[in-house]
Amino acid sequence: MSQTVSPAMSQSSNQRVADVELCQVSKSFGEEIAVNTIDLTIQEGEFFSILGPSGCGKTTTLRLIAGFEQPTTGKVVIQGRDMNRTPAHRRSVNTVFQSYALFNHMTVKDNIAFGLRIKKMGRSQVQQRVTDALRLVKMEAFGNRYPAQLSGGQKQRVALARALVNRPAVMLLDEPLGALDLKLRKEMQVELSNLHQQLGITFVMVTHDQEEALSLSDRIAVMNDGNIEQIGSPKEIYDHPTTPFVADFIGDTNLLKGTVAFADKHMLQIKTPEGTTVLAQPSDNIPADLKTAVVSVRPEKIHLSQEPPPDEGNCYSGYVKHVMYLGTHLHCVVQLQTGECLTVMQPNRTGLSWASATPVYVSWMPADCLALAA
Repeated sequence: MSQTVSPAMSQSSNQRVADVELCQVSKSFGEEIAVNTIDLTIQEGEFFSILGPSGCGKTTTLRLIAGFEQPTTGKVVIQGRDMNRTPAHRRSVNTVFQSYALFNHMTVKDNIAFGLRIKKMGRSQVQQRVTDALRLVKMEAFGNRYPAQLSGGQKQRVALARALVNRPAVMLLDEPLGALDLKLRKEMQVELSNLHQQLGITFVMVTHDQEEALSLSDRIAVMNDGNIEQIGSPKEIYDHPTTPFVADFIGDTNLLKGTVAFADKHMLQIKTPEGTTVLAQPSDNIPADLKTAVVSVRPEKIHLSQEPPPDEGNCYSGYVKHVMYLGTHLHCVVQLQTGECLTVMQPNRTGLSWASATPVYVSWMPADCLALAA
């Protein structure tokens, strides 16, 4: 997956400026804690995604930045200024919503111009700004249409133009592509990436779509139950998750839980309750006295063969329980002799298929899996 690198991301760290900071921010609704004392710094020019399942607090976090909600504790800082007493309309941010939130009785041009007219901007300047915004999102020919005459992708482009026309320091994107079909969503991901590179402003996106976050973001914050579990680049989040939740939520993985039979700084040996012994590399933050661990091994890292492979450190016999043909890949479920089931993704290179009940071996190198604190 390609990763967007904005101009600001190429600067050295001592030149970086924080556009958004959340300092010990929490938000409660009655007895319910939606955001639990989080710290977050988003640099100038970043494409930053907040990723997590429904109800994890990601949208509330975005609303705190936008000013639609006020923190229960802590403070929100935008471009060095404390925003806790600043209303939403006075913050240098604009939000694009999943539902587009367009005015159906207004033309595309009038929708885009609405915020500028509220600010009492001159007519000629408004016209120029609207023309520039339409050109930016490739909607020049649709300025006189109404929202009901547009497709979903076109409506999303108008919503982006309406936000961009105000020239915000920070663009907030709340599940911006969630209402689109798969093909259009892929196309709009490319458009968003191009817009970010072209404009160089800070994008903060909330999404539950892991692939979307991985393909677009400079960095990702993974949220769970109001807390930030991990912040890192897409590669760090995918290849080096720090918790079982992050490993399981980002992409597909197999999780094998067991007791630590042997440990040093380079290798852990974990034995599952079913009797499978697994060798794995320890994650960076694993405690020295760890008693139980979870091994994460990605389906694409597992080799499938009918003959015993050369020694790869982890090799187990079993049989094919289920196969799904996905075009580019075969999705196989293999049940080991010990009873555990593993998901295996095999590239469709040779057209080779696997019939159910076929005896097989699964194997992977210890370096291709990660041991995490349970």
